[in-house]
Order: sequence, then structure tokens, then C-alpha cells
Amino acid sequence: MEQQLLPEEVRGRIHRLQLAMGHAGIEAFLITQHVDLYYYTGSMQAGYALVPLEGEPTFYVRRSVDRARREAAVRVEPLPALRIFRAALELDYPAVFATGRAAKIATEMDVLPAQSFMKLAEMIKGEGSSALVDGSALIRRIRMIKSPWEIGRIEAAAGIVAEALTEAANVLREGLSELELMARIEYELRIRGHVGAMRTRSYNMEIMTGMIGSGEAAAEPSAFDGPAGGRGLGPAAPQSVSRKLIKRDEPILIDIGCCVDGYVIDQTRTAVIGCLPDELAAAYVHSEAIIHRTEQLMLPGAVCETLYANSLQMAAEVGLSANFMGFGADQVRFLGHGIGLEVDEWPVLARGFGDPLEPGMVLAVEPKFTFPGQGVVGIENTYLITDQGPRQLTRSPEGLIIVP
Repeated sequence: MEQQLLPEEVRGRIHRLQLAMGHAGIEAFLITQHVDLYYYTGSMQAGYALVPLEGEPTFYVRRSVDRARREAAVRVEPLPALRIFRAALELDYPAVFATGRAAKIATEMDVLPAQSFMKLAEMIKGEGSSALVDGSALIRRIRMIKSPWEIGRIEAAAGIVAEALTEAANVLREGLSELELMARIEYELRIRGHVGAMRTRSYNMEIMTGMIGSGEAAAEPSAFDGPAGGRGLGPAAPQSVSRKLIKRDEPILIDIGCCVDGYVIDQTRTAVIGCLPDELAAAYVHSEAIIHRTEQLMLPGAVCETLYANSLQMAAEVGLSANFMGFGADQVRFLGHGIGLEVDEWPVLARGFGDPLEPGMVLAVEPKFTFPGQGVVGIENTYLITDQGPRQLTRSPEGLIIVP
């Protein structure tokens, strides 16, 4: 069942943000993105939230003020027209926005549209030399560590995925289309509470409830930043399921998620009607070997890029480097990614991410192998990092799903 975000949860998040702002020399944070607004206020209504270095934040709401006041755990005020917003800020936060001051105000430049940024930057500047600076990394790093409440929401989503996959597997048969199978899975997810959306932070990257790809359709390259995007329903929807009919003896990649109270689980299982070709069956076994070895290494303090390098080495040792995480120029350069309110959170198991794992991080690990013209095989689990090591949150049984 749905659970409203608790006020004490929001207060803890604001406190951590204010501590980070103090270390970075930032006097206020102007939050603009809807997911970040939910994270720091408890409401996803349209507007901006201002978090000062000291004192209480305010959620300035354009629409709906009434609903925001019912939902938010912070002060809510109507958002004035932009031309007088600065005056409202000066009145509410004189220590930051006094005329002539040169304050450093952070915002999420990784997601803020350029036009909106220019308008807000001009408003923030006022008659002085205050400036908007990029605070994206502060928020993304804070959101890497999940609270028990957040973990509970992800676990609820994991339970729904496991139930939905079990029910949908009953209809899997030769001649069923990818679209029909996905429709059944989505039905099973929705009636159990999936909100129907899975959010991403990356510009121009969309994600459906998931991707079901059978045979060559799963291996078809796409713009999606993942090891398998799927054929999709045409150039206007160039990823996920197609109308291809599922055949015997070909891999069926079932990469699905679920969102409960904004929080997402990510899971992949591989199925086949009959049996896989020997080469693909062996590759599937290697995908499980990689994920199990990664589990052993996912201890607090383990470095993200080291875990990725180990997976590359394991793929190379069995002669599958060319097929690992995509094929050719379309290979992606990661093994796993953080997950929570968005599918593409930090940390990332990839080169250049020197972050050590910490308790409270939640990551989806997805070793997959692509064979052009034949299909994609692999597995994906979502894990919580604890003091004792990783705890698997995904609940569907591992192993190849074999339909006679």
C-alpha cells in the first residue's frame, strides 16, 4: 500500500543538504526538478523550493497550492510572478537576498532547461552580483544513501515485480507477441500498485515499465543507454517491445521494473520456450557467474570502477568481451547503476567512478551478453549495501526460465 513521506524523513534530508551546502560555501539551494522537490518537501506540485543554509525552507508553489499544503512537510507559499519573486525572497530570507549582496545560490543545472536557467539566474542576480551555481552533485550524492523508509518502498516494488512475473509467465507461449506479453506484465504490475512510470534524470532518455525482447529484436541496437534497448514499435518509440512474435529456442529478455511511492526496482530474467542454442546458454551461465562474483565483492569500501573492471576481465576470460553489455559500437560502459527515485542514480559501476560503496546505497547490477541476429541473455538484481555486504532486494528466483 502507498505510504506518505514522513515529516521527520524530510527534515533529515534537508539537514544533510544544509551540511553539504556549508562545506561547499553555498548560502541557499533553489530546487526546481519535480523529483528533487518530492525528495525535499514531500510533494511534487509545480514550483520551486528554497532551502537556506540556516533556517527553514519554503516551497513556492504555482499549482496546486492547496494540495501542496496537504502533502508537504515544509512551509508552502504561492509562487509569485517571476518579476516579483526576488522581492518575496528578500522578504522571507533577508540574510541571503538583501539588496547588494553577492550570494552563491545553487540549483540542479544537470536537469534545468536553459531558458528557465537564464530567467532564474537573472532573477537571482537582482541588483547585486548573486549567482546561480551548479549544485547537482550535492543532491545526487545525498540521494545515493537510502533511509530505511526508502528501502522499504523499493522492497515493496520488488515484491510486486516478483508476483507480476510469476503470473505473466503463465501466458508465455510460442506465437505470443512481445507487446502482448508486456501488456500482461504491466496489467499485473498496475493492479498491485505500480504507478505506471519509471523516471530517469538523463536528458532525452525515456524508460518504459521495462523491455521484453525476443531473439534478434532484443539485440537490435537503440539509443537507449543500456545493454539492451529493444526494437520498439517504430522510429517514434525506438526501444522496448515490438510486435515480433516469440519463437521457440530463442532467448526472451524480460527486463522490468516497478515504481511504488516514487521508488523503483529493476530486475532482469531470461526465459526460453524449449532450449537455448549452446553459445547463448553458455553466455547466460557466465552472466550469473559475473553477478555472483560481483556480489562477493560489493562490500563497503569497494571501489565502483574496480567492480566494473573485474566484470570486464571475467567476460574477457571466456572470450565474450565483444558481446558484453551490448555489441560493437553500441556497447555500454558500465555494469550497474544506482537506483531509487530515478533509474539512473549514482553511484555507477563504471570507469571514472572512484566512489567507494557505502551502507545504504542501492544498486542494480546487470551483466548481459548481446549476440546480433540471435538475442540477448543476462540477469539483473537490485542490491542494498549493508555493513555485512550486499542484500538482494529483487525476489524473483534466479536461473533460466524454461517453458516446455
